[in-house]
Amino acid sequence: MSFKENLLKKIQIDQIAKKVMASVGPPDSGRKLDKPAMQDLLGMGLRQYRKERDLDLYLLESDGNILVLDNELAIYKTTPEDVALRKSPTVREMISVRNVVRILNDADVVISKKEDSVRAIQEECVELLDLSYDKSDILELERDGVAALESGYTDGVTEVFSLFGELLGYASPPKALRMSNFKVMGASAPGKSGETLFGPIVIYGMVYNVLKLIERQVSSQDKAKTEFVHQVAMGKEKASCEGAEVFASLRDMVIQGME
Repeated sequence: MSFKENLLKKIQIDQIAKKVMASVGPPDSGRKLDKPAMQDLLGMGLRQYRKERDLDLYLLESDGNILVLDNELAIYKTTPEDVALRKSPTVREMISVRNVVRILNDADVVISKKEDSVRAIQEECVELLDLSYDKSDILELERDGVAALESGYTDGVTEVFSLFGELLGYASPPKALRMSNFKVMGASAPGKSGETLFGPIVIYGMVYNVLKLIERQVSSQDKAKTEFVHQVAMGKEKASCEGAEVFASLRDMVIQGME
């Protein structure tokens, strides 16, 4: 796959992992694991599915560990047969004192559980991707973005918008800077008073196909500055740059980070 395809797949992996982690909770939370999403994530890796008794196991043969697809999401470093005994023992197996000890205490074979297991699977999937790139890849990305913007292809602009955000480590905006019908991203950092310092800020108005960049950093607690961002989005204040120039600025930021 091309660099662009690999980066899009990484974004997809991260989004699915985030969705799964949002469904994971403590035993008394009442939340249930989003199994379809977890299966989607597992399908992007190398683990092999195996049914053992009533358990859904996913084996990573190269590393010899096993994930059990249930609300606990434990990853074991042992054999499928041992996992089956510990997680779904028969009455006959429970007669053995030695087996009972293994059933009641799995600390010797458990590598991770819940969110930690999701992160481990996420990392396995990302490691399969070639995410290396050079200047030509970034220039091509810029060209794709400009072409989509000039043709009014909203999905294409959104895609390149997201790809540049991934390369620059940009985040979603704090609540004060969220706007309906606009995609917003930017550099995010914690402030001294617990606020979020956000910027540079990239804004894409999907209704009118308008792309804007605000180069300044804005505090989420500064009402005047957050209102300024909203006014820029609505076209009532001037942005640092607009249109194709925004993709050129993003290109330069990425290339500067490569040097």
